[in-house]
Amino acid sequence: MRTKRAKSEKRLKPGRIHAVLTTLGREIAQETIPAGAVLPSEHDLEIRFGVGRGVVREAIKTLSGKGLVSVRPRHGTKVLPRRDWSLLDRDVLNWLVGPDKPDRELLLAVQEVRLIIEPAAAALAATRATKQDRQRINAALEAMQAADNQDTRTAADKAFHLAILDATHNPVLQGFRSAIDTILSTVFVVAVDSVDGWFEENLPNHAATARAIEEGDAQKARRAMEQVLGYTQTKLSRRKVGANHRDRRPSRPRNARQAQ
Repeated sequence: MRTKRAKSEKRLKPGRIHAVLTTLGREIAQETIPAGAVLPSEHDLEIRFGVGRGVVREAIKTLSGKGLVSVRPRHGTKVLPRRDWSLLDRDVLNWLVGPDKPDRELLLAVQEVRLIIEPAAAALAATRATKQDRQRINAALEAMQAADNQDTRTAADKAFHLAILDATHNPVLQGFRSAIDTILSTVFVVAVDSVDGWFEENLPNHAATARAIEEGDAQKARRAMEQVLGYTQTKLSRRKVGANHRDRRPSRPRNARQAQ
């Protein structure tokens, strides 16, 4: 009986660790537990989540590895300021951005980083892409052009940008894959709730990028990717201003077109 119970607990442990990790991560990211605060003791966390000490310790260890907390004997587990966090970590980005109320300031900050990295990546891809790389990029573009709903558009757009990163054959640049994957999902959440035609209007810029890479023209690829990201940056900025303005006005019917 004891052996069977132990095996059952072992199977449940990863799920329990994830549950504790996700809850604490979100609370820290959303400042429910602010920087400088000390987390409850292990015993209190065990009681709160109904888990064993091993689960709590694994969750805290992971939070520490992502830079959200520091663990010091006799000083407890302290929440670190955002500047210490691994902001390109997939989990951290998800906790920060959130599915319901995206943090547009963070989105704009990530877009600025993308404007630095991805045009250079497109230029490198133009000079380094293999035949297979170019096929992946063009296939993703075709999927974008054929997409007819949010899920297929998001998947195709991700595939396009990630294929270009892969085509650089630079392992450091490829390290940004998970961050771009996560941020594109959130950008689409904002896009769908904002301006009609956002996706379609940016397709020619994506096509120009793919064409420049196909031609091996690094400068043209760089400029085309700058157009892709600059368009999104502008829309996110306008959406932020528009959202703040609309918050001060009476609500309108859901089917009413939003001002651009």
